[in-house]
Amino acid sequence: MYGTLRGALAGRKIPFDRDGFSATVEGRIVGVGKTIRIKSIHVHYELAVPPESREATERALAVHPQGCPAHESVQGAIDVTWDARLKLGEETIVLRSGMESSPSR
Repeated sequence: MYGTLRGALAGRKIPFDRDGFSATVEGRIVGVGKTIRIKSIHVHYELAVPPESREATERALAVHPQGCPAHESVQGAIDVTWDARLKLGEETIVLRSGMESSPSR
C-alpha cells in the first residue's frame, strides 16, 4: 500500500517530502499452535504536503487501497485499515480509512 500511495501522490503531481514519508505496519495474528492466521493489518502513514495539496492528497489516500494488488488480494479475508498523520504546513491532521479528517494533537 505504501508504494501504491506513493505512486498515487506522484501521479497527481503532489509534491511531498520523500524522505519524511513513512509507513509503519501492525498486524494481528489469531489462533493456536500451527493453526494461526492474520486477522488484521493496520498501516500508519506519516506524510508532509503543501497545504494547497490537501484535497488531492485526501483523495489519493481514500482510493489508494483499491489500487494496491496486495490489498485487493486479501480483501475480505484480512481486515486492512490505515491512518495518516498529514502535515500541511503548520497544520497537522489525522485521516483514517472510512472516516473524515480531524485535527491532530
